[in-house]
Amino acid sequence: MTSSARPRRRRRDRDRGTYSVETAVLAPVMISLLLLMVAFGRVVDAEGAVDAAARAAARAASLERDATSAESEAQSAAVRSLETEGVTCRTSSVVIDTGGYALDVGVDATVTATISCATPLSDIGLPGLPGSKTLTASWTSPIDTYRGRQ
Repeated sequence: MTSSARPRRRRRDRDRGTYSVETAVLAPVMISLLLLMVAFGRVVDAEGAVDAAARAAARAASLERDATSAESEAQSAAVRSLETEGVTCRTSSVVIDTGGYALDVGVDATVTATISCATPLSDIGLPGLPGSKTLTASWTSPIDTYRGRQ
């Protein structure tokens, strides 16, 4: 009986330490995958926030009576929307196309807001991940056809 017990013990001795090696190899891979999921989640969340900010800016601009007020209101609406969503932009730009205000009353007109925001990703700490991702969204809102324009 003792001769049959020795081979089993030898097999166990050969496997000793393999779990530590597997953990040492797989732990960094699992952590990297987790950080990559966090990065993708942050980008998707920021895309939604930039889209909502473009929508808010276009809507705020379409409610004004003149192009100057429309641009001012759109800028502040975009900033408020991004702050409310908790998105910080390294660099951002808000471009408002107010060409519809030059059209006569009774003519269908629109105002378009385009927002560009560079969201930082460098704080995640994943090697190979870019420092930031630039997100752009555009939204068009109709101007009231029969409301006075200046």
